[in-house]
Amino acid sequence: MKFEEIKDKLKSKTVGIAGCGGLGSNCAVALARVRVGNLLIVDFDVIEESNLNRQYYFYDQIGEKKSAALKDNIKKINPEVNVIAFDKKLDSKSILEIFKDCDVIVEAFDKAEMKHMIIETVLENFPDKAIVSGIGMAGWGDNSSIKTIQHNNLYICGDQKTEASEENPPLAPRVGIVANMQANIVLEILLK
Repeated sequence: MKFEEIKDKLKSKTVGIAGCGGLGSNCAVALARVRVGNLLIVDFDVIEESNLNRQYYFYDQIGEKKSAALKDNIKKINPEVNVIAFDKKLDSKSILEIFKDCDVIVEAFDKAEMKHMIIETVLENFPDKAIVSGIGMAGWGDNSSIKTIQHNNLYICGDQKTEASEENPPLAPRVGIVANMQANIVLEILLK
């Protein structure tokens, strides 16, 4: 399929991204570069200097809301992408309201309990929607352990074991690999 055909297929699609940190910001940028028509991004947090080692933000954006800053960054990359940004902490009720019209949902949270909550909410309430999650990307090296596992409409990218900690922080290379795997799975779903 030629790039013009890909752009034509993607221009009417909507991808929801829950979380605009390392996974969400990098996944959103990858999808904007291939011209997904609509990106719905949600986060309540602000950019901190410690985020810059793995998140798609810039030093002069420290202190800004992640969702607004990511929208600005995407517009610089591809002004044709319609970005809808929410400054909100998600819960099961707001997930149902915000993501109801999305073709695919990307889970990009930091905390395990939030990952579990969105996966459970989407699978129970949107049985026909795919959700693409990122689990296990802390540290560095060991590329061969990073893979995608599919369970019906749930796709899990990562090594499914490496949790972030003080001694094993999330760093740009592995986080970027998983975020781009998530974007690649989204394309696979949308272009099938």
